[in-house]
Amino acid sequence: MQNIYGKKIWIFPDGDLPPSGSFDISGHESVIVLNMSEEEAVLSMMLYFTDREPQKDITIKVSSKRVRCIRMDNPNDLNGFVVPRKTQYSICLISSIPVVVQYGRLDTREQPMAFYTNTGYYE
Repeated sequence: MQNIYGKKIWIFPDGDLPPSGSFDISGHESVIVLNMSEEEAVLSMMLYFTDREPQKDITIKVSSKRVRCIRMDNPNDLNGFVVPRKTQYSICLISSIPVVVQYGRLDTREQPMAFYTNTGYYE
């Protein structure tokens, strides 16, 4: 029997895409998904905002035994959706199989730059 690591539901309540900044590396947020299983993971991403209806129907696939970085400032990673900068939002991911997910933010507005990661709520 194969060991499966991870969970199917992940929630990150503190999304706030920072402005680009004035350095070569632009400020961004990312969601990193690790799929350690033998099958492809299909994730449904929903974004919740303070002042508008949720954005649903963002589908993300992560191949078997692979990692994928989803950049929240890259519409190609989000089925064409553009996350507005400097707007509070939350992320909910529901996966077809258990995966491990991490969230990171790089803020390049000031020197020294700030980078942090965390693991969200999972069930």
